[in-house]
Amino acid sequence: MTLIKSISGIRGTIGGKVGDNLTPVDAVKFASAYGTFLKRNINKDKLKVCIGRDARISGPMIHNLVVNTLIGLGIDVIDLGLSTTPTVEVAVPLEQADGGIILTASHNPKQWNALKLLNAKGEFLSGADGAQILEIAETEAFDFALVDDLGELTENNAYMDIHIDEVLALPLVDTDLVKSKKYKVVVDGVNSSGGIIIPKLLEEMGVEVVKLYCEPNGHFPHNPEPLKEHLGDICKLVVDEQADFGIVVDPDVDRLAFISNDGEMFGEEYTLVAVADYVLSKTPGNTVSNMSSSRALRDITLKHGGDYQASAVGEVNVVELMKSTHAIIGGEGNGGIIYPELHYGRDALVGVALFLTYLANQEQTVTQLRASYPQYFMSKNKIELTPQIDVDAVMKQIATIYSKENISTIDGVKIDFEKEWVHLRKSNTEPIIRIYTEAPTQNEADVLAERFVGELKQIAAV
Repeated sequence: MTLIKSISGIRGTIGGKVGDNLTPVDAVKFASAYGTFLKRNINKDKLKVCIGRDARISGPMIHNLVVNTLIGLGIDVIDLGLSTTPTVEVAVPLEQADGGIILTASHNPKQWNALKLLNAKGEFLSGADGAQILEIAETEAFDFALVDDLGELTENNAYMDIHIDEVLALPLVDTDLVKSKKYKVVVDGVNSSGGIIIPKLLEEMGVEVVKLYCEPNGHFPHNPEPLKEHLGDICKLVVDEQADFGIVVDPDVDRLAFISNDGEMFGEEYTLVAVADYVLSKTPGNTVSNMSSSRALRDITLKHGGDYQASAVGEVNVVELMKSTHAIIGGEGNGGIIYPELHYGRDALVGVALFLTYLANQEQTVTQLRASYPQYFMSKNKIELTPQIDVDAVMKQIATIYSKENISTIDGVKIDFEKEWVHLRKSNTEPIIRIYTEAPTQNEADVLAERFVGELKQIAAV
């Protein structure tokens, strides 16, 4: 059982002891810190915050605690109810709100939940802002409102539909062309809010939808991280239904993975590659992804005459570099598409709509499209941490061992070899060290990963 406090919010497992897990007391404490932060930094008589949640079993409990905490601080709340992370991000500026909170632990299993915190732009808070909130939470310097100054609650359940409308209105989304193709698509919504919003979007675009795990009851039928080893059911169903492809999202719908028509994974890394290929073909420009993402995006960007740069891992870091380099599309290799034309946040809906439009412009299957891209293969591994492990010391020793290679220590340690790379970093969301590798073949990527798992274990004596 774990409680992780970071600049991007608070994430933990439900139940247990206060301060060790995400208990009701911790939810109230960090909601109070966020509300207090807004009151200190925004000079307005009345503040307004949008709140939405995914379909986790603990969602209604945490939701009620957070909503009423903000009301108790004198902040008005727009309750979006069952929602997605990108939907809340879209809602904040449309409502001219001062911030937003999404209650979701993203790809973590059902025992987890989290408070993900947004600013008035509907973007994740900066590191400095997040640090200030953690400090407020530590001191518990809260000042709640008197009875006549309590916040007001407004419910608005329309924002998933509004989000769909905003996506369909994008200039590069061609709904009429997609409708003419009469596609058939299988959707795995992992029994969360993606099971509602993705089929709705597809139906608006004239796509026949086959639903798999689209009941938003929070009982995840498989590990909710959209990786190959968790997706056997949809891979089989795409073939059985003779579908054009499959769509998989995580519980809060900011990660997107495709299944090709042959039942094979399109590859989370290639979600961004394919969408960027389409966007760059229409509007040339620069791109950004994080250090753990495939080299394929770099190759596609150079093909279209743009400049590619890599940021530290984390959506905030990707967005910051996108803004400074005027990137027209970016994201993360975990299937996160960031398209500033709508908003600066990972958005599976944007990815689906742009991918469908791109596919409709191609005279080829999804399998053929995937084969047209530079072929890289990744291996994603992790090592569980114990309190005894000095991660910084382990990373420093690895950097010393490979000091003659092309190394970056902006975020953990990334070692770029001539034809392959490895990225080692401590996770922001789980007590683990992540080991990502990429190489020209899957076997080479796996061998490289095994080698570094072994070296890390030996150094850390795990």
